[in-house]
Amino acid sequence: MDLVKQMLEGDERALARLITLVESRSENSEKIMCQVYSFSGNAHIIGITGPPGAGKSTIADALTQYYRQNGFTVGVVAVDPSSPFSGGALLGDRVRMQRHATDSGVFIRSLGTRGAHGGISRATKDVVTLLDAFGRDKIIVETVGVGQTELDIMKLAHSTIVVFTPESGDTIQTLKAGLTEIANIFVVNKADREGADKTVLELENLVLLVDKKDWEIPVISTVAREGKGIEELAQKIEEHRKLKDPYVLEIRKQRVLDEFIELFSERARTAVAKALKGNVAALDKFRKDLAEGKKSPYQVLYEILSDPMAREALFELILKP
Repeated sequence: MDLVKQMLEGDERALARLITLVESRSENSEKIMCQVYSFSGNAHIIGITGPPGAGKSTIADALTQYYRQNGFTVGVVAVDPSSPFSGGALLGDRVRMQRHATDSGVFIRSLGTRGAHGGISRATKDVVTLLDAFGRDKIIVETVGVGQTELDIMKLAHSTIVVFTPESGDTIQTLKAGLTEIANIFVVNKADREGADKTVLELENLVLLVDKKDWEIPVISTVAREGKGIEELAQKIEEHRKLKDPYVLEIRKQRVLDEFIELFSERARTAVAKALKGNVAALDKFRKDLAEGKKSPYQVLYEILSDPMAREALFELILKP
């Protein structure tokens, strides 16, 4: 594909068009990713998550500024909530990161969640791979928010930052179990506000309960809008990048397996939808039974998997290039 060749040669317009194709899940998206995947694997992927209003975008902006001042190229993927009606992202980062708009060393893209759980969408992972293949040194992924289901970022990012504010005490208690699984670095942003020291202490006490092998989760105080604490944060991110702890390396290996399972699951879901909404003769009776409420979804699933013709028709759709 000419666009892939142009992108690998440094054409930003080609990169933008490829991102649009993979985000829209076009029929060529899998072919595109097959072509670019071998060129990725060099960037350091940094995930930023946390409750709404914690200042994730400000930290992403400040880190971008720091990295550019130190000679690194940066890609920023901001995952905004999708409109339930149009499916479009709110494009908040376009407003928040205007100072980088004319910098060719920074590429910023907003993506919608498109209903995905975990704070990131399937397309987000592909966009990160494209930015990686494009040659960005640092790729910052800002997620929608944090919660018990917001664990997908740790499967994508090499280093994950969880951001809080001095008012986050109740949130920390509520999310305690999930936070220790997600975070490689804790940040208390807006640390010039009252209660910051207490929040830092709560997080430091939480860290004491966590066995992260050779990595003790640091707690960094920042005032991102003024750039305070950003250099220390960047240094901790770099320390984590260099970490050779077997626990961390195993997570990185598992990431590839998780990605394959997710890709296969997406393909299977698409195939089932086409089969049951289309005209696959072998599945007509099952579609009719579901539509008329004669059988439960569980019964139909069992019967499809037990019926050789239906099973073969379904797997043909899944395996179709």
